[in-house]
Amino acid sequence: MILGVGTDLANIDRISGVFKRHGDRFRKRVFTETEQRKSERRKDVAATYAKRWAAKEACSKALGTGLRMGISWKDMAVSNLNTGQPVMSVTGWAEERLISMTPNGYRATIHVSLTDDHPWAQAFVIIEAQLLP
Repeated sequence: MILGVGTDLANIDRISGVFKRHGDRFRKRVFTETEQRKSERRKDVAATYAKRWAAKEACSKALGTGLRMGISWKDMAVSNLNTGQPVMSVTGWAEERLISMTPNGYRATIHVSLTDDHPWAQAFVIIEAQLLP
């Protein structure tokens, strides 16, 4: 069953401007070290960060909270499987929220899809409850 759906659209140029104004302070406040390493290795650094920004926004919406109620940017993190598929992991308050919204006898899976077409980066997040075996 679907527990939550979230989407977000981020402007890559806007994210690039935030980096120019705030640099490492912004990077370290919002993105995990894994996300930073991945983004800094990419050809289009700003687009990679913008997709992760959008994914965090989308995840917070799928959790039903938005960025309030104690959720932290770093409580949501995007990484990639060896196949390149993006995956979202949650810790801290976001993990607590995920657990509280998952019915007994189910486990939650977070699905994430990312795309960009300059100047836009977009993310979709679906939280699914899967019946435990």
